[in-house]
Amino acid sequence: MSNHTDLPVNSTASQDPHGPPPWYQYPVCAVAPYAFIFYFGGKVFNLAVGTPCNLLVMWHIARKKSDASTSDIFIFNLAVLDAYFCLMTPVDMVNRLLLDDGGVWVLQRFAYGVKDVAPLFLVCICLDRYTAVVHPVLFTRVRDNKIRICVSAATWGLILAYAVTKGVLGIMSVTGVFSGVILFSFSVMVFCNVSVIWALRRSVAGKEEMHPVKKRAFRMVLTIMAIIVLNYLPPVALMPFVPYYSFVEYRCKIAVSVFTIMDLSCSIEPLLYISKMERGEGGCCGRSSSEKPLDVGHIRS
Repeated sequence: MSNHTDLPVNSTASQDPHGPPPWYQYPVCAVAPYAFIFYFGGKVFNLAVGTPCNLLVMWHIARKKSDASTSDIFIFNLAVLDAYFCLMTPVDMVNRLLLDDGGVWVLQRFAYGVKDVAPLFLVCICLDRYTAVVHPVLFTRVRDNKIRICVSAATWGLILAYAVTKGVLGIMSVTGVFSGVILFSFSVMVFCNVSVIWALRRSVAGKEEMHPVKKRAFRMVLTIMAIIVLNYLPPVALMPFVPYYSFVEYRCKIAVSVFTIMDLSCSIEPLLYISKMERGEGGCCGRSSSEKPLDVGHIRS
């Protein structure tokens, strides 16, 4: 799974000449196969839904010209990471269930490493939106996309360094880093989105009705907050209690389910983008020609 269950050796392979059954990874997990069924279902869903949706997001951003949003660079890079992770599904499943090849396990761990720290691009998107709404004067000074390209390049460097380390040295070499990244990302995203909500609510204090553009922005930020809590709160909440679970409870049930939920963000994020795009609002990361430059109602995170 995303950080705890993708081991390089499938412990059931030696006990079954026909290969390991698809619903569990460890022999002791035979008593609790349902989380692994959920895991494989999530992988298939990401492949079938997440892959085309992320490709559509990349295509939509690439064809934009004058109506591009400042966060499009971050969203495009996030879509690339998510699409790559989704496309690794056949490799992952074939190697787990049939091949059990050590070299392929390195590639699988690399892919999971990429997904582990993909929230760094979500942090970039949230910080960009936070600056636009809460500090508009500062935002006008840093609108140059060259800055965002440099930030994206630095983020890619961190992601690739983490993924290579996990692929070559194994999951235990980056467990502490993963915990730190998730806690940092979750904290920053919640802070930014709460600040944006507060700023939007304060801007209409005493008024009978919120401006339609701000209303769309407010609803969008609330939706993003719900997705952040759904996809990233479970692993954050799990970490302090790991020592209290038995091996079967943690490895066979909790970790598999929690990190599958986090991995489903590969599909949920582009679906949110497309749902806004289909309403003719210029995509949830961009803006229509009638919107103000600092409007953030269509930024996807």
